[in-house]
Amino acid sequence: MKAFRCGDVVPGCARTFTGTENEILAEVAQHARHDHGLAEVPDALVTQVRSAMVPA
Repeated sequence: MKAFRCGDVVPGCARTFTGTENEILAEVAQHARHDHGLAEVPDALVTQVRSAMVPA
């Protein structure tokens, strides 16, 4: 299990995610579309999210 805080990549966002790496990436992609207005999640952002994940 891993955890990710969106605020570690997008300052001011309090959303958190817990699960496997793939589960988190899927949830983050949906969150980025709905809450941050991104039509697509750039590869650079995926890399940042992966780097910011910590053991849960």
